[in-house]
Amino acid sequence: MDFLQEYDFHLPEEQIAKFPLETRDASRLLVVDKTKSKFWEAPLFRDIATLVRPGDVFVYNETKVSYRRVFLQVESGRIHESIFLEPEDSNHQVWLCILKNRAKLKLGDKLFPVGYKNFQFSYHGPKEELSNLFSEKSITDADFEIFGNIPIPPYLKRDVTEEDKVRYQTIFAERSGSVAAPTAGLHFTEELRENLRKIGAEFLPVELQIGYGTFRPLTAEQWQTKTLHKENYLVSESTATKLNDARREGRRIIAVGTTTLRVLESVFDSQIQKYKVGASQTDIFLSPGDRIQSVQGLITNFHLPKSSLLLLVSAFATTQLVLDSYRYALKNGFRFYSYGDSMFLF
Repeated sequence: MDFLQEYDFHLPEEQIAKFPLETRDASRLLVVDKTKSKFWEAPLFRDIATLVRPGDVFVYNETKVSYRRVFLQVESGRIHESIFLEPEDSNHQVWLCILKNRAKLKLGDKLFPVGYKNFQFSYHGPKEELSNLFSEKSITDADFEIFGNIPIPPYLKRDVTEEDKVRYQTIFAERSGSVAAPTAGLHFTEELRENLRKIGAEFLPVELQIGYGTFRPLTAEQWQTKTLHKENYLVSESTATKLNDARREGRRIIAVGTTTLRVLESVFDSQIQKYKVGASQTDIFLSPGDRIQSVQGLITNFHLPKSSLLLLVSAFATTQLVLDSYRYALKNGFRFYSYGDSMFLF
């Protein structure tokens, strides 16, 4: 995959943030001014208040991480770790899953969550690199909260803690359905949100349910077709109206996270310069060379090398500026990934 070599870098293991900081808004903040092609340390995320203008609009993803990581057991006692990604039917009985050690299963084999034999699944076979599991009854997010775990990223290489149940959700989390957190929102506290409101900032919700694609490496086909995995999104009439008002009044619209930016670019009609209302799916793939028109600012974390998220950030600014800022972050001990430090680009 030579087309991604420019976006590769070595990340020392010690710079992967394995645990959250004691305080959400105490993460470090790297400020990137794309109009002047320069960057500097804020130094803390809470210091973003010094960069906020009256009238700024922060758009956040209000998705909530569901407890979709489930340890399934067969009658013999063997354990199969799984992540339930999404239902494939309207009754929520057929589920698309990441299922480890599926080669050891036969069609029709029964599995149940460890300690919860009253929930039964049967193996319905592979679906490319994923698998289908069938339940005799509908499975809801309330059920996952009984027998599941919050699916912290695999690169953390550790077990879930009680702290993760709180800290791997943003303060904006309202609507269940994601298998990963919209991590830019993890830096906000209620106090910081209130302080920004006092300055004159506004906060508006959208929803994007983060799915399997967040775990997958980019493929050459995705690069060629300019499409990613499909994810469900929702933009309410209230949010669209307020965004259009802000746009008309020349106020800055700031996406809290790459997932929010994907939603806004999906619903922004560049012909009439307006945001549309709706619930749909997006497979938009933003990379350098694309013109991002829906926002004037982006808050984000430091992402994996050769990832679609790194390409999106490079599309918002420039490849050179983003890679230079990453080199600075690597040299100066910034913490990377979900529980890591932050960037504010404008």
